[in-house]
Amino acid sequence: MFKETKKKFLNLSKDFSDFEKSKVVIIPFGLEESISYGHGTKNGPTAIMDASQKVELLDEELKKEIYISVTITTLNKISPAKNVDQALDKLENVVRTVFESKKIPIILGGEHTLTKAPVNFFKNKFKNLTILQFDAHADLRDSIENNKNSHGAVMRRCLELSTDINLVQVGIRSISNKKEDGREYDFWLKEQNRIKTFWAREMESWKIEEIVNACQENVYLSFDVDVLDPSIMPSTGTPEPGGLDWYKTIKILKVIAQNRNIVGADFVELAPIKGLHAPDFMIAKLIYKFIGYLKGFV
Repeated sequence: MFKETKKKFLNLSKDFSDFEKSKVVIIPFGLEESISYGHGTKNGPTAIMDASQKVELLDEELKKEIYISVTITTLNKISPAKNVDQALDKLENVVRTVFESKKIPIILGGEHTLTKAPVNFFKNKFKNLTILQFDAHADLRDSIENNKNSHGAVMRRCLELSTDINLVQVGIRSISNKKEDGREYDFWLKEQNRIKTFWAREMESWKIEEIVNACQENVYLSFDVDVLDPSIMPSTGTPEPGGLDWYKTIKILKVIAQNRNIVGADFVELAPIKGLHAPDFMIAKLIYKFIGYLKGFV
């Protein structure tokens, strides 16, 4: 059995963080190998964990103390591996054990590359799996600087894992078409039967039911914090103007979580800024709210 960390997500007591009783397992995984601009994602999990100690446990919207009915376990950080492939294999094995224990894994990143590991596991468990990607960037390049395991290529790698996987993107506002990166925009055009994109520039006309309907029954959520507007989320490697706000984000997450089977999730690309705690706290609270929204949990 996994060793639980001494510092629990939300500072929960043993009664509400025991692995055997838990429905959700927090997996800190500070992978940082292919960052192409700002650095610091390896510190993301610790920043989220630290901030979570101050999150109020009564959800003001749901009017419930979510942790009482859910029970949330926090695992020790996954130790580094010699290379990215080994790190992803290690993470996939952790996700497998958590899921086979009938619990939902929630991974704290770390760079976006890590999403390939849980998707590689879930593709064999659920036919017609949807990846729901909240992100400023399409992440559909073939490589960045000849690195196919780059964070900017992760969704392309995930789509290559199985033709049964489809991708729903929310908040995208940056996409490349450079030849050396694999013609990202051309790939997006070619794969329109598998990719549905809700562009940030069109968010005023989004209908949440259209986002839900684009997702199949089983959904893996991958939440890159740079989907949020940099006015509230400066703590990320490649911030892009024109992102989502807090209430837009939680409204979409709530409807998705209550109408689809969420099999797992990751929250990635937080690069904490020393002395600036608001972004760290926001992601810690967002994760707690997301857990409270999950269908059948509260």
